[in-house]
Amino acid sequence: MGINRHTESSGIEVVTIDYPPVNALPTAGWFALADAVRAAGRDPETRVVVLRADNRGFNAGVDIKEIQRDSGHQALIDANHGCYEAFSAVYECQVPVLAAVHGFCLGGGIGLVGNADVIIASDDATFGLPEVERGALGAATHLARLVPQHLMRALFYTASTVSAQRLQHFGSVYRVVPRAELDAAALEVAKSIAAKDGRVIRAAKRALNGIDVQDVHRSYRFEQGFTFELNLAGVADEIRARFEADLAARREGK
Repeated sequence: MGINRHTESSGIEVVTIDYPPVNALPTAGWFALADAVRAAGRDPETRVVVLRADNRGFNAGVDIKEIQRDSGHQALIDANHGCYEAFSAVYECQVPVLAAVHGFCLGGGIGLVGNADVIIASDDATFGLPEVERGALGAATHLARLVPQHLMRALFYTASTVSAQRLQHFGSVYRVVPRAELDAAALEVAKSIAAKDGRVIRAAKRALNGIDVQDVHRSYRFEQGFTFELNLAGVADEIRARFEADLAARREGK
């Protein structure tokens, strides 16, 4: 359990998220993910990093229970710093990062795939930000890299999800495949990248980040400020408590 990294084949490093059952990452997990991606990118033999996950879905975001257990705000601050580091590690990785997404990709998961270079998804994958239902904001920066502006706003306000097939229509998801074929499809694309000269691939990553129209670091930090404001006002605590109560009621079949 945790964040695992292995060398798949020449030039390809695979980083796997494994926090069962739903990959809701604790603070330490976000920092560990950042460290693994950065380390993979620093390896001069690496040409591409595949980011994938085990368990029921790709990512369910932040571990809300960890935040709820803290009577103050330190857990929230740490979680936000962890997410920032993980998102930044993907964006700043010295080589392309290919995200292989299955099942649900929510909250912080959007931050990861929105900053990835290539997205391969299974046909059961869905993407969304439930933040407004959790008393928080964030990762609209990254959702805006996946869908057009007005759809991003509608998805954000309604906390709705969008399918991998629809994202493929917009061009943000490169390929959609049956779930059983996801890893093979991701590696197929990764091998195509890894076959290129590593010096050129690394230069290309720097060049593409350099011409990016959006400052993902600054815009995400701006969003985080409103999350802290909602928490200081007590709004987020109320909403998270209702969310936990609703989950408990559903488990009891009420």
